[in-house]
Amino acid sequence: MPHLRIEYSRPIEARVDMPALCRALQAALIRVGLFPVAGIRVRAYPADAFVVADDLPQNNFVALNMFVGAGRTTEQLQAAGTIVFDAAKAHLADLLAEPHFALSLDISVNDPAFSLKANPMHARLSGKTA
Repeated sequence: MPHLRIEYSRPIEARVDMPALCRALQAALIRVGLFPVAGIRVRAYPADAFVVADDLPQNNFVALNMFVGAGRTTEQLQAAGTIVFDAAKAHLADLLAEPHFALSLDISVNDPAFSLKANPMHARLSGKTA
C-alpha cells in the first residue's frame, strides 16, 4: 500500500491526460518516502452518471481516495496527503482555476485484520528472490 483510487467525471477526459495524472500521483507517493514502491497502486475510474453541487452541466470533479496500511502516524499521513494533494492540484491547475470543478482527497487506514495481500513484487523490487 498505498492504493490511490481516482474517481472523476467523464467529461474532463477531454481536458485531462488521466495516465499522466496517474504517473504524477505515483511519483508523489514515491517522494513521500513512507511507502514501498511495490505496494503503490494508482487507478483511475470515470463516473458516467454523476451530479455535482448545483447540477450545472459544466460541473466536474476528481475525487482521490487513498488507502494505506496501518502503522503510520497521523502526522506522517497528513504530510503524505499534502504531497499527493499538491501534485494533484498542480496537474489540475487549469480546472481549479474555474468555478465548476471540485478536487478532494480522503485517506483511509486499512485494518490489518481485514487486509489480505499476496505481492511477490516486493521481493523483486528489493532484489530478493521469492
